Amino acid sequence: MKNLQSGIRQMAEGFLTNNEHFIVDVIVSAEKGPSRILVLLDGDNGVTIDDCVSLSRAIGHELEENEIMEAKYTLEVSSPGVDFPLSSQRQYLKNIGRSVKVYTNEGKEIKGVLKEISESVMLLDKEVKKGKKITFEPMELSLEDVKKTIVQVSFK
Repeated sequence: MKNLQSGIRQMAEGFLTNNEHFIVDVIVSAEKGPSRILVLLDGDNGVTIDDCVSLSRAIGHELEENEIMEAKYTLEVSSPGVDFPLSSQRQYLKNIGRSVKVYTNEGKEIKGVLKEISESVMLLDKEVKKGKKITFEPMELSLEDVKKTIVQVSFK
């Protein structure tokens, strides 16, 4: 299964002709029924439905042409939704200035605004509640201590 995932990822990356888009993850699951292939596509300036359709057609054609999948499968190309944690430096960079919730390996939850990211450290303006008032204080967090980071959607 791992070889299939990495093969599909490599194939998908080959179809990305501009440096604007990148593959976040490829998930292959084969529980009951046909296998499901989920390719998560992101971009520095977002992803459109047309971007997903175009990549899906290219991957689907390649899978059929080279008979890579032996049994029935479904292929889905999508942008990572709000449920998917940030997983790459590039995703962190495009979300600087946005509200995030960071879950540490120790089980702590930290809310704040992502300010900077490097290969090993994240800088946040950590949300601190004092009564009903919310203030922010700078915080540095080692990426080794981060279990996952989720971008928070604001409806304000």
